Amino acid sequence: MKKVKFTKEMIIGIVVIISVAFLYIGVNYLKGINLFQPVNHYYVECANVKDITVSTPVFVDGFKVGLVRSIHYDYTEAARKVAVEISLEKHMRINKGSYISIEKTFLSGAELHIHLNKYVDEYLKSGATIEGRMQEDMMASVQEKVLPQMMDLLPKLDSILYGLQVLVNHPALVQSLNHIEETTAHLEAASKQLNKLVEQDVQSIASNLRVTSEQFAGLSADLKAMDLPQSVETLNLTLDNLKETSDKLNSTDNTLGLLLNDTLLYNSLNRTINNASILLIDLKQNPKRYVHFSLF
Repeated sequence: MKKVKFTKEMIIGIVVIISVAFLYIGVNYLKGINLFQPVNHYYVECANVKDITVSTPVFVDGFKVGLVRSIHYDYTEAARKVAVEISLEKHMRINKGSYISIEKTFLSGAELHIHLNKYVDEYLKSGATIEGRMQEDMMASVQEKVLPQMMDLLPKLDSILYGLQVLVNHPALVQSLNHIEETTAHLEAASKQLNKLVEQDVQSIASNLRVTSEQFAGLSADLKAMDLPQSVETLNLTLDNLKETSDKLNSTDNTLGLLLNDTLLYNSLNRTINNASILLIDLKQNPKRYVHFSLF
């Protein structure tokens, strides 16, 4: 049996084929596609696959369970749809009635999210077609809803800026700012004067307070040295005597009490005084009635 001789060209071709195979396997491995791992695969019908690429991740409840394996476009007139083939982990099963939403992100382009129909226990077979839904694009929403409002707001902003410019350039505002600056300068000067006054008077005030405190301390010592019980007893006796005198003046069993309380005596004394006054007046006017002079 003859041995097969490999020429240099054959060896180079075999090496190139093996290198291309390893390159293909390595590129798919870097994308997350394992060509040798058995997976579940499904097809997602989409009307628009913008930002979806091969190896786009597939999530369920925020957990990555697969990726996009390939993208196919149906060129028939009746369909005109795009079929996205996704490969999932072998333990991942999809309930009937589930759908996949395409959600765009700012960083990774787009993501596929599986929304499972957890109310049924029947599952789709591998290779089945799943409904694909487009979520509202944030940028498109901004362009359609926010930008028109911003365009309507621009004229108002222009008028507001013009009003602010007129206000800023108004002489009254400059004058007010000058007044505020002058007031601040006056307040600063007053504060400096107050600080000087406090520095000058604090020592004398403290000295006066110390003297007053010493006087209070001496007064407290004097009060402590006084015989307060004896003084209180003397005061009580004086009050008792005053009460006894007041009682006697209010009673009618003594002369002063009669003078103060007996109206008859008061009237008699009053009449006597009146009669004496009349007698003195008559004596002054007619002294001959009462005094007789005889020389012989």
